Amino acid sequence: MKQNIIRLLFLLFSISLFAQEYQFKTIIDIETSEVKSQGYTGTCWSFATSSFLESEIFRITGKQVDVSEMFLVRNTYDQKAWNYVMRQGKTQLSEGGLAHDVINAVADFGIAPQIAFTDIYGNGTTYNHNDVIPKIKKILDAYIKNDINSEYPNWKEEITPILDKQIGKNISKFQYENEYFTPYSFREHLKIIPENYVSITSFLHEKYFSSFVLNIPDNFSNGNFYNVPLDMLVNITTASLKKGYSISLDVDVSEKTFYTKKGIAILPQESVIKDKGFFIIPTEIEVTAKMRQTEFENFNTTDDHLMHITGLVQDQNGNSYYKVKNSWGGNSKRIGNNGFIYMSIPYFKLKTISILLHKDALDKEIKKTLNL
Repeated sequence: MKQNIIRLLFLLFSISLFAQEYQFKTIIDIETSEVKSQGYTGTCWSFATSSFLESEIFRITGKQVDVSEMFLVRNTYDQKAWNYVMRQGKTQLSEGGLAHDVINAVADFGIAPQIAFTDIYGNGTTYNHNDVIPKIKKILDAYIKNDINSEYPNWKEEITPILDKQIGKNISKFQYENEYFTPYSFREHLKIIPENYVSITSFLHEKYFSSFVLNIPDNFSNGNFYNVPLDMLVNITTASLKKGYSISLDVDVSEKTFYTKKGIAILPQESVIKDKGFFIIPTEIEVTAKMRQTEFENFNTTDDHLMHITGLVQDQNGNSYYKVKNSWGGNSKRIGNNGFIYMSIPYFKLKTISILLHKDALDKEIKKTLNL
């Protein structure tokens, strides 16, 4: 009888040990703006990196500024159209982009606050770009064919009304807090210097500590990435957060264990048991550089989403997770953690494409090695 009781107590202890709801405590929490929704658009790259810029502005100046994502999208779409025409249609034309496209737009066109740029809501409640690319592509393809009977002899003039109507008209001057600015002078006012931001990745097909153009579909602007060992990529990310620097993140979210409803992304060794919001905290996969490279080369890891890393949390077992701000809204029963995702380190190691951050977040030795 005594042995049976001992066995029962051991079983109950085992269940309580392994069958646990996640309980997180905050380790690092960097100031960020409220979660927004990108709506029916493929502009996560602008929402993620605009949010990153908002945190940068606060870090540098102490000011809370709502940056217009669509001002940056509007100007980047012009660049994407130019690229498509000059490559005679032999490249991707899509809504997608990368973090450095936002930095490039800031360098070339400046920054506008949300209140100054005319945002277009397709149905009055949310962004909708479903018709933008198809309409533009039709015009550009006709121009590329060089058809003498083409309806679109000047593609720039033809696409401008479409972008103006469905995204917003470009602005050259605006008033903000009783001062007048251009997008360029506003950028200077906010002390954002585009040259200070770098993209870092980790892959085996290029030499470590080199700079190279990452061949992924959304890298239409041929942006350069610094290549570092995988553990260094993790160390850079964690160390940057500890210094108060947030990070723009390009990552694959197609895994079944990216649980939007639960607000968590993990990489378990076995299937996760879920029942009415109840989790068994699993042991996660030990990710190697070779495994990561294989997932990238077989297209299981793709550049399908960008988000904003704003902090670090730990579960009750001491496992660390990056606090990642998403752009799918935060006030829905289908979205957990108020629009944030707690991403485990194994998930980050396997599924991250790249990060973008301020170069001063890097340790001196790393900056020296990368010639920054």
